[in-house]
Amino acid sequence: MGEVKLVNVSKTFGKQEAVKNLSFEVPDGSFASLLGPSGCGKTTTLRMIAGLEKPDKGDILIDGVRVNDVPPHKRDIAMVFQFYAIYPGMTVFDNMAFPLRQRKMSKQDIQRRVKEIAEILHISHLLDKDAMGLTVGEKQRVALGRAMVREPKVFLFDEPLTNLDARLRAKMRVELKKLHNRIKITTIYVTHDQLEAVTLADKIGVMNLGVLQQFDTPQNLYNKPINTFVAGFIGTPTMNLIDCRVSNSGQKVFLQFDGFSLSEEFLGKNLRALPDGMELVFGVRPTDIEAELGEKGGVLRGKINVIESLGDRYILDLSVGNTIFRVVSREAAATIGDEMAIYIDPDKIHLFDKQTGKRLNVVG
Repeated sequence: MGEVKLVNVSKTFGKQEAVKNLSFEVPDGSFASLLGPSGCGKTTTLRMIAGLEKPDKGDILIDGVRVNDVPPHKRDIAMVFQFYAIYPGMTVFDNMAFPLRQRKMSKQDIQRRVKEIAEILHISHLLDKDAMGLTVGEKQRVALGRAMVREPKVFLFDEPLTNLDARLRAKMRVELKKLHNRIKITTIYVTHDQLEAVTLADKIGVMNLGVLQQFDTPQNLYNKPINTFVAGFIGTPTMNLIDCRVSNSGQKVFLQFDGFSLSEEFLGKNLRALPDGMELVFGVRPTDIEAELGEKGGVLRGKINVIESLGDRYILDLSVGNTIFRVVSREAAATIGDEMAIYIDPDKIHLFDKQTGKRLNVVG
């Protein structure tokens, strides 16, 4: 068993509060990711779980047992760092066998365990080679194998793929996913790369400035972001987040933008309870907007300012009044200055309170 639970955990370095009242739970056998920009507190969180840092407040529990005062080597956790260490002057086999020899396991058990893990990682053919002569990707597998041979309760990964090139990162993501599906050891994976988090994790904790913004499935983070930070951080291209103001006469309600407005009827949401003048942030993903060349139709009309080619599709910047909408389109004939009809699915619109950044749960 390897359930991990954090309850109101905080950590301060000098005057800097690196982690603030952090709470989440990772069930046994699941894969969770901590995602956020540099300095958001995700690595500090991982180090506290590993026992390399001690929380100032709160509790860390593994299988229901509080481990705040348990030293790292007694937590039954294996950690793989961004800058993995390969022991020089040793073969791949000796690198992987090192933690087992420290435990004084029998030679027979060490042979069995190392060969078993090497087979899973597809490095059996490398066991007799000098570990320092391997490629970057092979060294990463050796470091992973050295952690796996211990059969820990929990795996902790601190940006392990950051130093690999894009092709190798993509390959290793697939290998890690297959590996977890096979061994089902509780895994917590720190990254700043949302693609890694979304493709690997059952649940993702999005962090910013030491605060856990939302801990949820990749689907809910994308479709139901809890605030403007999550909305703007998850998704590529990023969500359009546009300031607007409520115009509520008591009879009709509009959202007033810089140069245009949208009615309550179009939005399909009940906005009557929102006070006149309230400042909101209107959110819609570029992939949830359709834009067509032509002189008629559309909820809005926009003029193309910028075209970015993605090969099979394009990212267009469309100006509507003084507002820019980013749109993903397959209109190969579009050119700068063309006018386009813009269609927005009301069900894909997100509204946030500008003052708090929190999502508004308004329904039709």
